[in-house]
Amino acid sequence: MEITDIRIRKVTTEGKLKAYVTVTFDDCFVIHNVKIIEGKTGMFIAMPSRKIRTGEYKDVAHPICPDFRTKLQDKILADFEAGNIEETTTADLADDV
Repeated sequence: MEITDIRIRKVTTEGKLKAYVTVTFDDCFVIHNVKIIEGKTGMFIAMPSRKIRTGEYKDVAHPICPDFRTKLQDKILADFEAGNIEETTTADLADDV
């Protein structure tokens, strides 16, 4: 499975959440709302999730292979650091829900 498109939308508010990402695989499958988060040891990605009854968050979709997760995170963060970002507002993010 190859990553064929990455679209990064920077979050304009202050905080640890830096951007939302849409990733397309093989030009035929897309995952919306991957998050780029600034952690204590650097940037990382968080897969899209939803809150369950217990208050915990569960991933909606996620890699099951550690090597693929690393490849995905490295590619997304490289694009983010290279400045391949679309400016957006909070209202624009509602389109991805």
